[in-house]
Amino acid sequence: MMLDAQKAAPKSDAASLIDPVAVAADLAELAATYAGRERELRAAVAQRLKATLNEARARAEALLLKDRHGRRCAERLCQMHDDIIRVLFDFTGTVLYPPRVLSEAERMAVVATGGYGRGLLAPGSDIDLLFLLPYKQTAWGESVAEALLYCLWDMGLKVGHATRSVNDCIRQAKADMTIRTALLESRYLFGEKKLFDELTQRFDKEVAQGTAPEFVAAKLAEREERHRCAGQSRYLVEPNVKDGKGGLRDLHTLFWIAKYVYRVREPEGLIARGVFDRDEYRMFRRCEDFLWSVR
Repeated sequence: MMLDAQKAAPKSDAASLIDPVAVAADLAELAATYAGRERELRAAVAQRLKATLNEARARAEALLLKDRHGRRCAERLCQMHDDIIRVLFDFTGTVLYPPRVLSEAERMAVVATGGYGRGLLAPGSDIDLLFLLPYKQTAWGESVAEALLYCLWDMGLKVGHATRSVNDCIRQAKADMTIRTALLESRYLFGEKKLFDELTQRFDKEVAQGTAPEFVAAKLAEREERHRCAGQSRYLVEPNVKDGKGGLRDLHTLFWIAKYVYRVREPEGLIARGVFDRDEYRMFRRCEDFLWSVR
């Protein structure tokens, strides 16, 4: 594979909803069937992956009804999208844009950001992707990203995307708190791993270091505005499980702040830093799972 595709770390409790090897074999068969007819091939690939997605969602629903574990369902859905996007990325790189000798400027990493980067997805949530480049966009990189995105859109997915160099990410994260928060939760998917490592190292050193008070103040202000819009009371007849007071977004805000201040990548790291003891962390996870189950 031309882009050094590496499998992202599997989710701890996530059962696989699809068989990536079987799906990849189906796409290879479609490539042979529609050889020389790229437009028809792309349409057939999108339809095949859409069917896979629908079947996997049905399995996810059945598992949720069986185990009643909301967080585990969100992990399964995230892993499902990881697998589908990875198969599509490999197909794009081997069939639509076959391997060749790439220049230094044509390296690319595909990164999950926002909620998708956190590794938890509700049904119908946006898929936020960052196409990370070493320098400016190239014709090859644009073609790969475009092919991937159009197929995901044709499958009916809501995909948010950005194409930026590492320098662009750092500059924009300094200026925009929303971008800063999205990058805080970035997760490597596949492609050039060194680019992602460079981004995380520079983010810690050039963006996060020394700016914790600014970040905390911004997140608390966002929380107050969100509560004002969603209803200040915890006791609502029809509560907003995501954005209401005491909802999922409040838990996310707590984690963002702790992650930014203590520079940890996973919630478990907060135990080692003394933010939680193990009983408190278990309570945090139980509350989060309840809210995910309801959502």
